[in-house]
Amino acid sequence: MAWPNIFQRGTLLSQFSHHHVAVFLLTFFSYSLLHASRKTFSNVKVSISKQWTPSAFNKSIELPVEIWSSNHLFPSTEEATLFLGTLDTIFLFSYAVGLFVSGIVGDRLNLRWVLSFGMCSSALVVFVFGTLTEWLHFYNKGLYCSLWIVNGLLQSTGWPCVVAVMGNWFGKAGRGVVFGLWSACASVGNILGACLASSVLQYGYEYAFLVTAAVQFAGGIIIFFGLLVSPEEIGLPGIEAKENFEEDSHRPLISGAENEDEAEPNYSIQEDKTITQVKAISFYQACCLPGVIAYSLAYACLKLVNYSFFFWLPFYLSNNFGWKEAEADKLSIWYDVGGIIGGTLQGFISDVLQKRAPVLALSLLLAVGSLVGYSRSPNDKSINALLMAVTGFFIGGPSNMISSAISADLGRQELIQGSSEALATVTGIVDGTGSIGAAVGQILPV
Repeated sequence: MAWPNIFQRGTLLSQFSHHHVAVFLLTFFSYSLLHASRKTFSNVKVSISKQWTPSAFNKSIELPVEIWSSNHLFPSTEEATLFLGTLDTIFLFSYAVGLFVSGIVGDRLNLRWVLSFGMCSSALVVFVFGTLTEWLHFYNKGLYCSLWIVNGLLQSTGWPCVVAVMGNWFGKAGRGVVFGLWSACASVGNILGACLASSVLQYGYEYAFLVTAAVQFAGGIIIFFGLLVSPEEIGLPGIEAKENFEEDSHRPLISGAENEDEAEPNYSIQEDKTITQVKAISFYQACCLPGVIAYSLAYACLKLVNYSFFFWLPFYLSNNFGWKEAEADKLSIWYDVGGIIGGTLQGFISDVLQKRAPVLALSLLLAVGSLVGYSRSPNDKSINALLMAVTGFFIGGPSNMISSAISADLGRQELIQGSSEALATVTGIVDGTGSIGAAVGQILPV
């Protein structure tokens, strides 16, 4: 078997400049901050549920009855929990709709502007949702729903933009391991959100929202002034120019076709006229690309399971085993640790095999066994953490691969070499379809 290009052309790191490192880190931490603000909501659900219910159902905090009467939204914690699940569903549906739109917008506007706007605006909405309403003691179900719909739309600008920027800088060679490592940004964001929430939860859940919103807003400012969207912005040749110049000796990782276009090197990519003439493909054309619909539907099923852990794992640990909320937040980190290792290792293996689908299929088959094993976890934190990490490896790993490396493969197919402005649209379709599946499943854990 022929080794992939990452071994044929020397070490992978030797191909990268300091610009590649800067883009990798900026996009990595920008999406980590977006995920950290999402994770904060799931980490403080127990506290929010107690705050929204009257004193008769609250055993942990002693407050005057008149304060509880003005605060509570629901007669029982069960109804409060159901509403929290409804908020998750509302967020994911609006997030899914936003992904379809944001992908198209990202391919037509400056990716840096779209990403920075989404981060800063989402931070303001999170601040109002979790902090300002608590400071003002204003509790309203309609307001919460409206804010979370807007937050879903704004958060959707993140993933299509960062994947498109990464696709502009990193080519096919070694994409599995590079994107596998980079896609850990979501899991790192979950860990960051859990750590931030647990560190300030003793002062009130509103401060968890305050801290993550402030950090995310600052990150949006940094992205606006520091992110380079593509190599062409600083006069470097683009990815397509490099890949056309170098003879591609291996088959495409997504397409099974054996047609290898004998395209001559194109050195005109740095010319201003060539850049301005590139047109973005339509939504329908992106859906018709080979593999887009298939991987989108597969991702919908996978994200349903993955986001059930994302939204409900700390709540499940706290309620099912009676562990403190801060302890449950910290323990839930092990699911993301497993996802980080799984995404990186499986991405590397797919690069070596030059195929993604077999790696995904095997991992998802083993994921069934890991889910059964975790459902029978005893009331022991060490064993629970181990089973949680294994489950994250086989579920979070494939999820990271589909949403990053495979989306980049799909958006850079040979069929659309003439239009490099397709990656954000394709990414939005894949992740948007996945979010619809995740939204449908969020009421089930309740």
